[in-house]
Amino acid sequence: MKSSVFLKMFKSESLYKFVKAALLLIAATNASAQNLVMASTTSTEQSGLFSYLLPAFKAASGIDIKVVALGTGQALDMARRGDADVVFVHDQLAEEKFVADGFSLKRLPVMYNDFVLIGPLADPLKVKGSDIVVALKKLSASNGSFISRGDKSGTHAAELRFWGMTGQAAQKGSGYRECGCGMGPALNIAASTGAYVLADRGTWLNFKNRADLAVLVEGDTKLFNQYGVMVVNPAKHPHVKVKEAQNFADWVTSAPGQTSIAGYKIGGEPVFFPNAGK
Repeated sequence: MKSSVFLKMFKSESLYKFVKAALLLIAATNASAQNLVMASTTSTEQSGLFSYLLPAFKAASGIDIKVVALGTGQALDMARRGDADVVFVHDQLAEEKFVADGFSLKRLPVMYNDFVLIGPLADPLKVKGSDIVVALKKLSASNGSFISRGDKSGTHAAELRFWGMTGQAAQKGSGYRECGCGMGPALNIAASTGAYVLADRGTWLNFKNRADLAVLVEGDTKLFNQYGVMVVNPAKHPHVKVKEAQNFADWVTSAPGQTSIAGYKIGGEPVFFPNAGK
């Protein structure tokens, strides 16, 4: 083979490899740009909402979301470190502090449901009713078995607020135990030991291992459970995918996103109620 022909072939093959590598790099970069990390709560994950909601968002935007499900406190810490692009949690006071500290520019309400007190169907401590504070006082006075998540989650924060309303937050009774775990594991412990536990209704509706557990306290306005979404501030962490994160925040608070949330049901029962802008 003549050297000039060989050189042309070599150049042609090298150019082909270069163009192919460049195209693969561009494709990988675009794919990376279309992936978003969301720090969220175990309740949104374990209730099954994201399995229903996120495919609808991807269909509308082309963006994939990787969800890291943690307690709200841990989810906010993850975002503070810059390890998440967007946060979807349920502890309004902690969320407002997150904004005040400059880690997000705005908190947007998205949806709500409620907390419920779960316990044995026979209710040996007779806490059944519609007043969570009265129920916790009975649990404390009788040293009833109570499983606390103890994980700085939104549910744990709510539980501590309710204990504070009893006036005896420091005396929860000898049956009080912290598991340092998510909502599903806490419910499993309660089911296996016949204990009482505070849960979000969404996870409870999707929980299959109920044994003889039942909802004992509900309907108290104090049990209201609001969720909010926040985009991580790029001024704190320049690498965050703020455009894609804002795309999700805008969509989940828009009419299509809110309709999608309202459409998620378990056994025909709505799990979350959209209230963006309210």
